[in-house]
Amino acid sequence: MRQFERLLRPKSIAVFGGTQARAVVEQSRKMGFAGEIWPVHPAKGEIAGLRAYRSVADLPRSPDAAFVGVNRHATIEIVRELSAHGAGGAVCFASGFREAGDDAEGEALQRQLVEAAGQMPIIGPNCYGLINYADGALLWPDQHGGKRLAAGERGVAIITQSSNIAINMTMQKRGLPIAYLMTAGNQAQTGLSEIALGLIEDERVSVLGLHIEGFDSAAGFERLAARARELRKPVVAMKIGRSEQARAAAISHTASLAGTAAASDVFLKRLGISRVHSIPVFLETLKLLHAVGPLPGFRLSSVSCSGGEAAVMADSAEGRRIRFPTLDESHSLCVKETLGPLVAIANPLDYHTFIWNDEAAMTATFSAFVSGGFDLNLLVLDFPRADRCSDADWWPALRAFKTALKANGAHGAVVASMPENMPEAYASVLLADGMVPLCGIEEALAAAEAAAVIGEMWKRPTSASIRADVAEETPLRLGLSPSHLSPVSWGKGNAGRDDGCSSSPPLIGGGVPSVSEADRGANFLDEAAAKAMLAAAGLPVPKGRRATTVAEAAAAAAEIGFPVALKALGLPHKSEHGAVRLNLRDSEAVKAAAESLLPLGSGLYVERMVAGGAAELIVGVRHDSVFGPVMTVGFGGVLVELLQDSATLLLPASREEIDEALRGLKLFPLLDGYRGRAKADLSSAVEAIGEIGQFARIHASEIAEMDINPLIVCAERQGAWIADALVVRRSEE
Repeated sequence: MRQFERLLRPKSIAVFGGTQARAVVEQSRKMGFAGEIWPVHPAKGEIAGLRAYRSVADLPRSPDAAFVGVNRHATIEIVRELSAHGAGGAVCFASGFREAGDDAEGEALQRQLVEAAGQMPIIGPNCYGLINYADGALLWPDQHGGKRLAAGERGVAIITQSSNIAINMTMQKRGLPIAYLMTAGNQAQTGLSEIALGLIEDERVSVLGLHIEGFDSAAGFERLAARARELRKPVVAMKIGRSEQARAAAISHTASLAGTAAASDVFLKRLGISRVHSIPVFLETLKLLHAVGPLPGFRLSSVSCSGGEAAVMADSAEGRRIRFPTLDESHSLCVKETLGPLVAIANPLDYHTFIWNDEAAMTATFSAFVSGGFDLNLLVLDFPRADRCSDADWWPALRAFKTALKANGAHGAVVASMPENMPEAYASVLLADGMVPLCGIEEALAAAEAAAVIGEMWKRPTSASIRADVAEETPLRLGLSPSHLSPVSWGKGNAGRDDGCSSSPPLIGGGVPSVSEADRGANFLDEAAAKAMLAAAGLPVPKGRRATTVAEAAAAAAEIGFPVALKALGLPHKSEHGAVRLNLRDSEAVKAAAESLLPLGSGLYVERMVAGGAAELIVGVRHDSVFGPVMTVGFGGVLVELLQDSATLLLPASREEIDEALRGLKLFPLLDGYRGRAKADLSSAVEAIGEIGQFARIHASEIAEMDINPLIVCAERQGAWIADALVVRRSEE
């Protein structure tokens, strides 16, 4: 593994180039960098008042860090010379490498750059570089708005793949102390997760914030998350890519893999990394975690002297996991004793203006309120304009809140409903006094939720690796032996379970697999072949047989046992083509159905019906470029698209993860006996989904996509059965 100590915390800096090199020199000197700075230029005698050296060979010694601000061709040669002379690392400013898209020259130059660097770490190319506010070392060719940390002070470390977003973040006026800010560029050699591992080891770093356009390595992020948990340093991610346009922009910008949005969410959650979706929430979450760390739970309190603010707080919590729990009777009485008879006791609390500017009274009320053991206590308070108003009457409330928090050993934050009403000078004072200054109600509640999610995830055992190439293959966790889910050959085997049956009349609608016609082609397996493969691996497939004639269909039905289902093969969207006949109870019904279905497809499939169906699920597996096989579970049929009621799981998925995913679906009550319906066999559903996921993982090199729709879940203790299966093999390249 590459060593980053010298690059991140340099004592000597070499700068190459003209305008950008001058800016690096000026910014480092302005920040009070105590080390040596060596400009390098083949023609100039001095840069920014410092002697300029002609080449790497002329430098007094090997530099700890270098900023290379020359064109892409010259960058490669300078990096080669730096590596040969034992430099600690380099920032590559130039663009025109792999991020240029389909440019063959850019691809070739990127390979040459990585080769030239060898084991010397390089950041970029196509990036601004590094600001180290702890030591005043800047490999940064532009202005910025940050300030150096004081001795003994801690701050957050931020890494972003966008240099412009990085510049903007330095301009924040929210009171957030920053120890490091780095840009990763297109991650030619050194990925974002590897940079983060180097930063998080610094004791002056309290929290890590990642603006992620593309993942460099699933394994790298797993190592980062494990180390962050060991050090008790939370990680927050703003992962872009929820829209197709954002993913396209990320690829063109950084040449890295964005990953699908749902899979990214699950991956980050599994690692205990909280994902947020906006820059303001990102900064407020970092600030909250810097001040108080992960929250132990989702229970919040709120006090303000306005009924309007209390209502806005309550409404802003709707749809979130954080909540304002109702005070119990004894707690309510305790608070009421500190206020007048006209004040209604609630959470959020409007304490009215009866006690405004009465520090003793406010201290009593706030102390009584925060004594309830909340995970975070909020005081809603917007500061007046300093240029036109006086803030004298605001400080008694702040002192009272501080005293109440300290007396109860509680965490607290002061929330301004509008960010501009929390000036930076006030924010710094509040932070020093142990009260987190949060800008904006929505941002404050989102930050609290993110901090509570990390606290929740840290209480759980560390999850297994996602990819087989991350660590040793994890053992099966669903009570299955390897032989039970052994690999099988494509299209071989036709064994089904004799105790199984096929699909009953649809409970929630027909199947609509999402595989495109273009992708399907010759790699599409018909239902008979797909089910034979699944059955041979021991998955719960009803007994069925392929037939090519009416007579064969009738004979197969008699052998399987009535009632049966009859389907035309070769049509992935059978219901749209009227290619399914259900609940056929005798040979004559089968023959009549077979005659009508034979012209529609490439053959027939006869299958025993499933009795006692309580609900229909869909289980889909797709290959993700970052995470490998990713599984989606939801309610079967078109409702998956209409209600967007689905959950994503990374493989391997434990029994607990599958159960939690099902219980999180909007329509889960249908599985749980909603309004007198029969309760579904949830345990068998979890088992079947686990088997499907494990099968997909074993065959990840062969399967491009797989849809089980529906997985019929029967009433309790009656099992769950794969009633239809669609499998697309990977194309041979």
